[in-house]
Amino acid sequence: MNLADYKTILYRQEDGSWVAEVPVIPGCYALMRTRESALAELANVFAMIAEGYREKGQQLPPDSNVIVNAQRRGARGYMPS
Repeated sequence: MNLADYKTILYRQEDGSWVAEVPVIPGCYALMRTRESALAELANVFAMIAEGYREKGQQLPPDSNVIVNAQRRGARGYMPS
């Protein structure tokens, strides 16, 4: 599997830094100053993790369609449950 086979979540933190992550793969995330650098670093992190899985003879976990927690701040009409 390649990084393109997974959903990537990208968001900005309060300090202005960017996080890019593949939630289904533990430890597969990057925290950088810009959106572009976070995505580029995520590709590097994914490659290292994928290599580790290959060396152990394991397959990467399949992607998921499950969203555990999603919020949109400031959305009109948003009512947390």
